[in-house]
Amino acid sequence: MKHTFFPKLAWSGIRKNRKLYLPYILTCMGMVMMFYILQSLSYSPMLHAMRGGRNMEFILSLGKFVIAVFAMIFLLYTNSFLIRRRNKEFGLYNILGMDKGAICRVVAWESLMVTAMGLAGGLFFGILLSKVAELGMLNVLHLGIDFTLRLSGEAIAVTLGIFAVIFLVLFLKSILQVRLSKPLELLHSENLGEKPPKANWALALLGLGLLVGAYFLAITTREAMTALTMFFVAVIMVIVGTYLLFIAGSVALCRILQKKKGYYYQKSHFVSVSSMVFRMKRNGAGLASICILLTMVLVMISSTTSLYVGSEDAMNSHYPRENQLTIYPSTLEDMGNEALSPYRQAMEQVFDDHGVSPENLLDFRYCAIAGQVSGDTVNLAVDQDNFNVSDMSTIRSLFFISQGDYNAVSGEKVSLEPGHALLYASRCTYDQPRLEVGDLSLTIDGTFVPFSGICGTTMSSQPAFLLVIPDYETLSPLEGLVDYNDMEMLNTLWYYGYDLSVSLDEANTILGQQGEAIHQTDPGSHIEAYSYVNRSEQRYDYYSTFGGLFFIGIMLSIVFLAAAVLIIYYKQLSEGYEDQSRFAIMKKVGMTSQDIRKSINSQILTVFFAPLIFAGLHQAFAFPMVWQLLQLFSLDNLPLVIGTTVGAFLLCGVFYAIVYKVTAGAYFSIVNDREQAV
Repeated sequence: MKHTFFPKLAWSGIRKNRKLYLPYILTCMGMVMMFYILQSLSYSPMLHAMRGGRNMEFILSLGKFVIAVFAMIFLLYTNSFLIRRRNKEFGLYNILGMDKGAICRVVAWESLMVTAMGLAGGLFFGILLSKVAELGMLNVLHLGIDFTLRLSGEAIAVTLGIFAVIFLVLFLKSILQVRLSKPLELLHSENLGEKPPKANWALALLGLGLLVGAYFLAITTREAMTALTMFFVAVIMVIVGTYLLFIAGSVALCRILQKKKGYYYQKSHFVSVSSMVFRMKRNGAGLASICILLTMVLVMISSTTSLYVGSEDAMNSHYPRENQLTIYPSTLEDMGNEALSPYRQAMEQVFDDHGVSPENLLDFRYCAIAGQVSGDTVNLAVDQDNFNVSDMSTIRSLFFISQGDYNAVSGEKVSLEPGHALLYASRCTYDQPRLEVGDLSLTIDGTFVPFSGICGTTMSSQPAFLLVIPDYETLSPLEGLVDYNDMEMLNTLWYYGYDLSVSLDEANTILGQQGEAIHQTDPGSHIEAYSYVNRSEQRYDYYSTFGGLFFIGIMLSIVFLAAAVLIIYYKQLSEGYEDQSRFAIMKKVGMTSQDIRKSINSQILTVFFAPLIFAGLHQAFAFPMVWQLLQLFSLDNLPLVIGTTVGAFLLCGVFYAIVYKVTAGAYFSIVNDREQAV
């Protein structure tokens, strides 16, 4: 036997089954290309030189890991489909005298050819498009454009290594599948599983219960930290519930439709429903996979787009003034206006020296402490016995501002009795009439509207209480308390923020000189420390984080959508080959081409858009929890998040309809005569 026999036979198999292999090879190329692009970007010198580059590098690392794991899982899925479609051919080889060893050699050559095309094509397009991706990343991060083309040998080596392992696993699985098979089973593999499946109501109800439970968690979770914990639980419940519902529930649905005689015994429904009931147990997993992929794309695109578009709002919320100083008085007594007056005069003198006047001045004092809420009591971390660090959902930051500061900044006229307070709950709820914080007891008279800027300067993105109290002496029971790590618990702070109509360099100079003036003005050691920050300089960190998430969201969405399209394509092909003989028989007994077309439309439309509908349902119920998580990034623009969520679903719907139109053509061309194909 010639040495070229097996390579020729393998190439002939690929060429004759090009409808199956071409999408698979393109998918392999796409996975390699996307991984290489992310790998090469992580080695970009511009990324390492930029401020916030470490944030972007970490996000790229997560993206590479997700693509590598997803490529392994998804290529295993598609490879199994290919081998299953080739089983009849391999069985014929075996019957004609070719032993399993020879068949394995054919499979080995096919795997080698596919691997070579996947790696070569993926690296070629990856190198070709890596510069385009880098320019897109730089544009997203608002950085300068660099048109220098760079080729990363290390990125190529890592990509080849990772995907060599993946293709080796695919090859070994294919060989094992051929080795364990029997010739007659291979010949009749396409007809296996034709026994009518039973409707498993228990699994269907379990899937429905898991989905309802996940939806209930999503809509009843009201606090961001709880949402962070429960989000992954809800995701697992949705994934398992979706698979159970599509696999078991779809069979149950077909059985219900069969019992509806007015619906079932129609020419356009009879063949479609009877065909679906046989295949839904197997193809339900494919529909569930499409649904999960679409849901991931919808949530990922809507959330990362919201973060990126709203990054300026989030930054302005966290830094309400362009220039800000945070000063730390030593004691509650040092929080008084008389004690802080020399420092205020020193900072104003710096303005006079530069001939500038501060705009939008925001000047107030506040105190902060953290504790664990239980009913109307805040347990402080005085010892480890009454403080559970692992339970982050009940931990609250408490911020206290005197009614004098609140009235001065907000223009309100709040007047409180000693021991009374107003409470505003941020990213959480509180409805108790009293609040016990250690030895401090406060009667809650009601809530209030925080003045513009106070939430950004005092409250973190985590759940917090902001309280207006009569004066800072009210907090004397908390002064001097230390936690179990011997750290002082009550923090005293003074915020001094303003805008200036000057350049960034001059603003930084003024901030630095004001900090030095605070350091030199020391009449009685009233100040422990100070810090200052310019909002413009923090913009790099925001765009490197939110822009990086947006960029990775786009890349992963492309990968997941490509996977969904391939599952849909193979689903249509496999169902077309299975239905070809059925429709041929129906034509012989009098079914017209128009009846066949109606039946095909009924069959496809009954199940094809189910994944999109369920994905939209998942996204709708996940929205409250996603909104809570986005608020952890200081994003408070609800209309923006709603708009991006609706927009993502509409775009996905249009894309899905186009895919339906294209893949339905492949189905029609198989089950109908060539001249009748769409």
